[in-house]
Amino acid sequence: MINFLGYLSLIFFSFLIETTHTFAQSKLNIELIGHWDSDTILHGSTNVKFSDVWGYAANGREYALICSTEGTHFFDITNNVIQFVDFIEGDFKSTTVTNRDVTTYKNYAYSVCDHGPSKLQIMDLSYLPDSVHLVKTVDSLFGRAHNLFVDEENALLYVCRITTIQNGNPTTVTPMRVFSLQDPLNPALIYEGPTSITEVHDIWVQNGLAILNCGYDGLKIYDFSNPSMPILKQNLSVYQQQGYNHQGSLSPDGTKYIFGDETNGKMIKYCEFNSNNQLVVKRYFGTNHLNNSIPHNMYCSNELAYVAYYNEGLRIFDIRSNNIQEIAHYDTYPEEHSFKMNGAWGIYTQLPSKRILISDIQHGLFVFNFDEEHALKLKNDINVYPTVLNQGTGFTVQIDPALATNFEVRILDVIGKIVYTGSYFDQTFAHIDPNFGSGLFFVEINYIDYLKEEKSILTKILILD
Repeated sequence: MINFLGYLSLIFFSFLIETTHTFAQSKLNIELIGHWDSDTILHGSTNVKFSDVWGYAANGREYALICSTEGTHFFDITNNVIQFVDFIEGDFKSTTVTNRDVTTYKNYAYSVCDHGPSKLQIMDLSYLPDSVHLVKTVDSLFGRAHNLFVDEENALLYVCRITTIQNGNPTTVTPMRVFSLQDPLNPALIYEGPTSITEVHDIWVQNGLAILNCGYDGLKIYDFSNPSMPILKQNLSVYQQQGYNHQGSLSPDGTKYIFGDETNGKMIKYCEFNSNNQLVVKRYFGTNHLNNSIPHNMYCSNELAYVAYYNEGLRIFDIRSNNIQEIAHYDTYPEEHSFKMNGAWGIYTQLPSKRILISDIQHGLFVFNFDEEHALKLKNDINVYPTVLNQGTGFTVQIDPALATNFEVRILDVIGKIVYTGSYFDQTFAHIDPNFGSGLFFVEINYIDYLKEEKSILTKILILD
């Protein structure tokens, strides 16, 4: 009998052979309804062409906006056909552009670029579906910028990691600036900072609460009820599975937050607020992290996590229970299986039709239909119980037979040392009697699903003295 890791490797290698040469063969519960790419767009040897994606709806029509090395492209997708509308050339265009960002407020689109002598571009969308007009370029207080977020309720524009440009050259870096959009064509500066950190890479703002993704400085939470004088509420500078804190999303009901670290092999963190209104990491989940996958951008609904994964495409997870499960996916970049930063980059899920937009760095714009109601009926459970126990009492791992009947359990202490490994074949449960002391431990369950894909669930147990 081969050991469990050998079994994993054999089946997973077979899966790679089956999917390597067929474009986007790997899919589940997702319907591709449109795809657009262009070989004429500026690109270098790595074929990097695209970055951010956004959606816009007005007058009963829906649009997709995708950024490239050259500028911002606009498409009408109302009738499930990707129809080109217009293109606004960026203030800076080059094969070196890997990050251009776009968002909307009212009938305007705002775009920035994190390369070259860039500026803020403001585009008027009121002429759609016929055309888009560039109406203003703003140099002062913008320059290069990495990311934009609009708090529509309070008419605020948050601009992350701004590099001032003087005489065409980059100078100082400001972590973040906040502008009033009371006059959408004339953003007015009301705050810049925080001075205690080097960068704000991305941000999510909801009901006055701002969650800042600060790279290697971790996660910061501020009360922006008074945007000119924000108050620090929490500093989550150290956490398990930490890397470069990249981006996250708060659920509409404000009870759940997910975030990812743009570092090979790091899992996505699922968080909730405790009784003291402090954000606590509760669970870890993801796709193929054992092979060093990297989550990039994500969105959290009240029930689901939507993730654009480098190399892995669109991945959708059910986050309603302790055992977060992937319930749908579509691989937009099947060519490569070593985890470089290629493939899916951006994601947008908020169109009235519920269609999902993905931007792929090499392959452009993807438009998907996703039957959320059907997908949420799928029930694939893994249970670990009890999660708080005394030494000598033991606990049980139980896996739904619809998932697998062969699985591996690894237990790690808080510094990542493996204190237990067990492989289980032709069964759906394992009873484990711990003999590795007391404290907090992580239980990792690895298995091969019916699609012959490696899956992993990570949860926590507390063993008392």
